[in-house]
Amino acid sequence: MDVPAGRGSSVYASMTWRSYAKVNLYLDIIGKRRDGYHNIETLFQTVSLADELTFLEDTHISLTCSGENLDTGTSNLVHRAATLLKEAEGYPGGARIHLEKRIPVSAGLAGGSGNAAAALVALNKLWDLRLSLPQLLPYARRLGADVAYCLYGGTMAARLRGDCLTPLPPLEGLWFVLAHPPIAVSAGQIYGSPRLGRNSERPFAGRTPTFRNAIRALARADMRAVVFNRMETPVFEAHKGLADVKATLLNVGCEAAAMSGSGPTLFGVCRSQQQALRVAEGLKQKGVNFRISVAAATPVGVERIA
Repeated sequence: MDVPAGRGSSVYASMTWRSYAKVNLYLDIIGKRRDGYHNIETLFQTVSLADELTFLEDTHISLTCSGENLDTGTSNLVHRAATLLKEAEGYPGGARIHLEKRIPVSAGLAGGSGNAAAALVALNKLWDLRLSLPQLLPYARRLGADVAYCLYGGTMAARLRGDCLTPLPPLEGLWFVLAHPPIAVSAGQIYGSPRLGRNSERPFAGRTPTFRNAIRALARADMRAVVFNRMETPVFEAHKGLADVKATLLNVGCEAAAMSGSGPTLFGVCRSQQQALRVAEGLKQKGVNFRISVAAATPVGVERIA
């Protein structure tokens, strides 16, 4: 029988965790903050496209990855999460971490943030630190706004930097077709673009009227009234073909479609797996020749699988 490794344990047992991708069902820009970040309003949803991370007790922290072009040094978000938790909690040992990368990098899907969230949760278990998710949340926020969400996953409304989170009822039966164009989009450049608009409505109790309407529409599963991304304007202007892919998602059968985060991934919403598979095939028939994923809505951001 495996014995969890950590304080007081003499047996080193590995564990494997999944970290799920997210999409922004809704994303609006409210304004720029004094700290240089932007306040946003967004509706997050995790989907079943996932990376896998394996953790093994070791004397120091190390990271390897299946992706050849991914930096696995101290600047990697997984490495930073492990180092932060180790130093903050005074843990004397380390961990050997391997990342099996399946979520595209820099794609607007929070793949790196999800990996960091998985590292916090997994190492808390591996090292027997016995911290609750609320106790891990401050560490996640120090690493990034999306990391805070990815600790929990599921369906959530978020505002401020995106780390002020409110759980919403889980989505039932929704599927997503994800189109992954092989281009790089700089989130920093998009946030700094003069073409990036913002919502000028006056918030009431922390939410704008439009955001409240989107949350109500989500509750009645009216996805056409939910799905929106303010960042599409500058991204589509810089990358002309993305608007065509969004239009194709709608033309071949998606109920709604948008870009996720700062892109470049585009997603379409479907009511069943069969519909999503038909859409994916329709994209190929329309000449979309880059990677396409079909994924279901998931209720968690990370989970242990072994």
